[in-house]
Amino acid sequence: MGWSMLEEILARNGVVTAFLFVGVLVWISYWMSAKLTQGRFHGSAIAIILGLVLAYIGGAATGGSNGIADFTFLSGVAILGGAMFRDFAIVSTAFGADLDTIKKAGLVGGASVIIGVVVSFVVGALVAVAFGFSDAASISTIGAGAATYIVGPVTGTALGASSDVIALSVAAGLIKSVLVMVGTPFVAPLIGLNNPKSAMVYGGLMGTTSGVAGGLAATDPKLVPYGAMTATFYTGAGCLLAPSVLFIIVRAITG
Repeated sequence: MGWSMLEEILARNGVVTAFLFVGVLVWISYWMSAKLTQGRFHGSAIAIILGLVLAYIGGAATGGSNGIADFTFLSGVAILGGAMFRDFAIVSTAFGADLDTIKKAGLVGGASVIIGVVVSFVVGALVAVAFGFSDAASISTIGAGAATYIVGPVTGTALGASSDVIALSVAAGLIKSVLVMVGTPFVAPLIGLNNPKSAMVYGGLMGTTSGVAGGLAATDPKLVPYGAMTATFYTGAGCLLAPSVLFIIVRAITG
């Protein structure tokens, strides 16, 4: 079987090929996390970094605008990475939430989620303004990206932000994830991050699930489920607040 025939088969079954490609990429990423960093650098963060690098390589090699999906045999990646699958993943996560588990976080855990979203959004929005962005949609999208790299694209799509701004929001979320992942073991002794309740509050304030999970795994693996729980709710709260209430406030300020 020649390469042209194989390429045609892969392109014809684009979504299946995309699942296989992403699966192999994630497997490599988690292998690198375990073998090269002893789990201190979470596999999901490595996967995101590799994805961004491959997207750049794809665009540079083909001159296209869809990253790695500009290669014909990987065209299905554009579908797999599109809004439909992204929103499906978010909705499925929300349906998997357990109300009894939410109650365990208590009022403090719930408050930490709201505070974390708002503070991250404000910091991201101020950075956006400092770099010359003036329209409410762009400021809100980058602010949402500072919350997490999932909230940014969701907000940008809802507000009609440009693809460049959405990409910046993903980059902002990724940087935050890496910083939280690397910094958590160092700040844990200083803030009393050594019990389930503090882990829930920490997850609610930081919000980035991969960053919190990786950081807590390096601090104390027993704390991971508690921090990841509120961090997941943080993503849902960000997807609700950023393109609605927070955007309205930014639009009122910017005119």
